[in-house]
Amino acid sequence: QVQLVESGGGLVQAGGSLRLSCAASGRVSSINAMGWYRQAPGKQRELVAIIGGSTNYADSVKGRFTISRGNAKNTVSLQMNSLKPEDTAVYYCNAEALVKFEGAKREFWGQGTQVTVSS
Repeated sequence: QVQLVESGGGLVQAGGSLRLSCAASGRVSSINAMGWYRQAPGKQRELVAIIGGSTNYADSVKGRFTISRGNAKNTVSLQMNSLKPEDTAVYYCNAEALVKFEGAKREFWGQGTQVTVSS
């Protein structure tokens, strides 16, 4: 179907920056929107940012994170600045895509990339 692969996670000190990237491949006909979610231990997965017709951010990351789409439209990046320890989580890429030879739009998830922010 559609595969999403994330990269760019790692360990960074508080106040530092990381840039996450995600690429979609497979039977992709079109992608309407791509976004980033995160899940910290013991917590539910939450939306970080999404970009489609418009761009939305979680209140906790506004002013610090920036989401962008690549020119190929099958990639998305998340520039994370001024990182805080509470940003520590597994970050997941998400895409709303139309699969080739199918009529319905579906959501797909990457396997996640770990982001750890030390104090």
